[in-house]
Amino acid sequence: EAVRRVLLLGEGNFSFAASLCGAAGTHVVATCYESEEEVSGRGRAAESIRWLRERGAEVVFSVDCTKLKDYFLPEKREFDCIYFNFPHCGRKAGVVKNRELLAHFFHSSAEVLTEEGEVHVALCNGQGGTPADQPRREWHNSWQIVAVAAGAGFILSNVHAFKAETIHGYKCTGYRSQDKPFCVEGALNHIFTRSMPLPYFKPMICEIELESRKVSFQVPQVLVDKIDRGFLELNSNHPVRTIKEKLTAELSQAFPLQNIDYCLSLLHQGHLNGVCHSNIFWIILNPEETPSTEEMSNGLANAVLFSHVDFCRDTDKNGWVNVQEGCHISKQYYLRPSLLPYAQAMIQRGAFLPGTLHVLSGPVFRKCLITPYSMPVFHEMLFVCAVNRGTEKSCIQMLVNNIKTSIHSLHQTVSGFKLNINLQEEASFETTELNDFAAFESQLSRIQYFICMEIDASGSCEKGSCVGIIRTAHYELVSSDLVVVFA
Repeated sequence: EAVRRVLLLGEGNFSFAASLCGAAGTHVVATCYESEEEVSGRGRAAESIRWLRERGAEVVFSVDCTKLKDYFLPEKREFDCIYFNFPHCGRKAGVVKNRELLAHFFHSSAEVLTEEGEVHVALCNGQGGTPADQPRREWHNSWQIVAVAAGAGFILSNVHAFKAETIHGYKCTGYRSQDKPFCVEGALNHIFTRSMPLPYFKPMICEIELESRKVSFQVPQVLVDKIDRGFLELNSNHPVRTIKEKLTAELSQAFPLQNIDYCLSLLHQGHLNGVCHSNIFWIILNPEETPSTEEMSNGLANAVLFSHVDFCRDTDKNGWVNVQEGCHISKQYYLRPSLLPYAQAMIQRGAFLPGTLHVLSGPVFRKCLITPYSMPVFHEMLFVCAVNRGTEKSCIQMLVNNIKTSIHSLHQTVSGFKLNINLQEEASFETTELNDFAAFESQLSRIQYFICMEIDASGSCEKGSCVGIIRTAHYELVSSDLVVVFA
């Protein structure tokens, strides 16, 4: 049976190492930063060191946790588990110094850990900066252990309470074995494993037809595996298609319905008024010939073909979209961050039927931090309906009721948690309460309502998150009696 090699770092009095030593199939290597002379005179350290050695454990002194491979021969660097309890730079080192210590430690651990190994780091309550800390410190005032570990290729696999009272003979010391111990009440043990290697995707060229010419652009690296996933293809079983079909089937019972996905371009041109440029995936178009069949088969061009109609656009003084002819392809383009401009262009052209619910859907692209309700690419559904002035509120309520019915029926099949969907007026939201999705939408045009979702899990209801937007607009050029509802 293989022996499990365990490395312990930063031992103060070696009482933790002593508690682990003796377990069947485990070889303990216990280390500390100080010399043997410095440690032996403190508390029960000498007794623990002697006990460890008698039972075959290795005890190594003056070990720097940021240079671990320097202390072990190549054939002895493979550890199955590394423990580092209550790391600290010493004295009054702040959070930045301790983050740096952790960063160097994780990089060093990666050089002596087996592929399937674990790294255990115990921290005082609040230091780690994870949701498990109660109370939780502000992010900038924590050690940010998850982010620091990620820099060395580790992911947080588990967090649990560090129960010092259950560890036989263990007595916590202070940093660098000083007399004042760390406060272990509420302490947490963070368990890290190696993350999967990032997949490598070959650069992808996207080809489109623009002004009767073939043009191409390189797909941003972060989107290579996401830009053309075929969620809505006829043979797709993806949840995106299921949700779209469920929503449209439900809404078709209340409205005449028309799908207009076929004419949606992948690109916008120019700029969106009010939208921060850093939220946009900007694209440089290069006119070129279509790669030959031979080039394609040889893998010289990893391309995705799009045959959608493309709109050249600018905005009028009210911020609405105008469709123009004869735009120059040398102008700036960007991947569409929203389907709203297409809906606005459709209304401006008069390409709609009053009372009919027009459905636009497709992927949209936004540069953002990844959160549960904010992704660099996600599938957007946009419902547009022109109704008589004065009836827009009943139209909105009918839309929301049907959306609720569809989502509730889908949710019940996959989760036992109660789901609440409600409308909240824009005026009731503070700007700081908006999630990234809602904050971006608020840049596009004025919002009347947010569609919010709450999950009631075991009686504790999470704060509602915005998952949809409702707007209304009046177009004098279209009809003075019509109001357009966008949802």
